[in-house]
Amino acid sequence: MILEIADIRIKPGQQAEFDEAIQRALTTVMGRVKGAHDYSVNKCIENPERYVLQIMWDSLEAHTVGFRDSPLFAEWRSIIGPFFAGPPLVEHFELLVKGSV
Repeated sequence: MILEIADIRIKPGQQAEFDEAIQRALTTVMGRVKGAHDYSVNKCIENPERYVLQIMWDSLEAHTVGFRDSPLFAEWRSIIGPFFAGPPLVEHFELLVKGSV
């Protein structure tokens, strides 16, 4: 499994609209994407225009090829892209250690 982390900055004053849009994008688009599993979105407390999106993928290629090269990516971006202040910083991670306390 691969973890995608997208650091998203939106235009000021559009938090409520973006909150609705990203929830809609996740529920309407992500359920149809092959290779995508769990996701979460966190809002920054100190900087209300900053969000962190996390999505678990079967593989790096499931995200970078399977999703990004599909019509679903265009649909995804049409829902949330208008709110972006700039391109999101997207990186991929492999699990090293997992635990709980």
